[in-house]
Amino acid sequence: MKPVVTSQQMGELERLAEGFGLPASLLMENAGTALAEKAVELAAPSGRFLILCGPGNNGGDGLAAARKLAAIGRSVLVEVIGDPDKLKGEPKRNYLALRATALVPAPIPAGLRVSSGDVVVDAIFGTGLNRPPQGAPAEAIGRILNWRRSGARVLAADVPSGLHSDTGQAFAPCVQADATVSFGYLKLGQVLEPGASLCGSLSDAEIGLPSWSAVGLAAPSVYLLEEADARDRIPERRPDSHKGTYGHALVVAGSFGKSGAAALAAKGALRSGAGLVSIASRKQVIPSALSHAPELMGIGLDGDGALGPSDLEPLLRAIDGKQALVLGPGIPLGGETVKLLGALLRESSVPCVLDADGLNALAGQIDLLSGAKCPLILTPHPGEMARLLGKTTAQVQQDRPGAARALAARTGAVAVLKGSRSLIALADGTLFVNPTGNAGMATAGAGDVLSGICGALLAQRLQPSDAAIAAVYAHGLAGDLVASRTGLMGLNATDLLEGIQEVWVRWRR
Repeated sequence: MKPVVTSQQMGELERLAEGFGLPASLLMENAGTALAEKAVELAAPSGRFLILCGPGNNGGDGLAAARKLAAIGRSVLVEVIGDPDKLKGEPKRNYLALRATALVPAPIPAGLRVSSGDVVVDAIFGTGLNRPPQGAPAEAIGRILNWRRSGARVLAADVPSGLHSDTGQAFAPCVQADATVSFGYLKLGQVLEPGASLCGSLSDAEIGLPSWSAVGLAAPSVYLLEEADARDRIPERRPDSHKGTYGHALVVAGSFGKSGAAALAAKGALRSGAGLVSIASRKQVIPSALSHAPELMGIGLDGDGALGPSDLEPLLRAIDGKQALVLGPGIPLGGETVKLLGALLRESSVPCVLDADGLNALAGQIDLLSGAKCPLILTPHPGEMARLLGKTTAQVQQDRPGAARALAARTGAVAVLKGSRSLIALADGTLFVNPTGNAGMATAGAGDVLSGICGALLAQRLQPSDAAIAAVYAHGLAGDLVASRTGLMGLNATDLLEGIQEVWVRWRR
């Protein structure tokens, strides 16, 4: 997994680097080298480089890259946005060094014709931007956008200009890059949407920064997951194993008209290696739910209304002997469902995935979760998260990391905030960003499949944090593998059940 930092963390690390023999001049030189190398990779052999530099350190990186590109004989046009005479520090040094090569920065005409082999380097703003670009920088961003529409490829230095590097939110205007080189460490705004999409292909370049421990700083608490992080958490299946080895998952789900939710969660658990899977639901729901897979077993609950306190003893008997519980997809809700859930979580020690209507029943009463006897994974989508935290969906989406961390801290659970770039938060504030998944997965039932995958991994004795990381990554990868064949439009939750099988084949040791 790759560490992800805020602009404040990055600035502090760069400031302290000087005391360890790593001056800003060296860091900028290394950044310029990385930027130039990526620009060459993107350009055609005869392609030109159009480099727009701001007045700060980001512009200095661009000036250093321009000098290196000119040194290898490439055609380079460089413009400094603003008055070059006002440059200071390392940007000024790189400006003077560039002029010493006889390459004199000058305004690049907006009407300059570009081709598909040309590369535009955006080095206007870096991580410090906290308001919409205006004046000459905004006009320069407009030119970059026009050149991209005309066929040139755009390379951003550290972050696309106009992007808030801590939130991933875009000001107007904002550069849309084809590729971004992140200097030193990935930035939070690069791995959250819409920043992730605006960065294009993202790579991180080593520029010579010291380690966090060497300078006495706490290590980052946010990480971008990589495939190995999820794959290596999946246990190997021993030759001498049997169905009991891989646990029995109980799925409490479904109601009249929503038996599919129970089936999708249960089949997700089956497809993810649970040895046994049972569905507990109202008796009239069981035949429909079980019809989706002959491997499933059913436990009928008496009654025909919302789940309530009278269902506590039957559910505790059903949970007995199980290794994991998935609770919530499509359950019938009523005024006393929250009492049932509170009592169930206090009395059962079986690891539990709480999803969908199981979460909705707790809206405004999430403090009940802090008293749970069992380890918990919570898997809300933004609307469910908003109801849990007493916020609007828009507020949750404006600060997804904050929402995920708040839920985990208040409940002691592993909190999974679903959506584009799903987040996994631990109670200690550690946050994992998942890069897999796509817009085709914005479809009914996809979350039910995820809850089943989580439950299956809990049944196989994974710790909740490991189960959540592996499940969320695998679920998104399943969608990506399906979409690579079928496209995004019309991708269904049932397709993910095939996709997850492909993931396990891909990860097979």
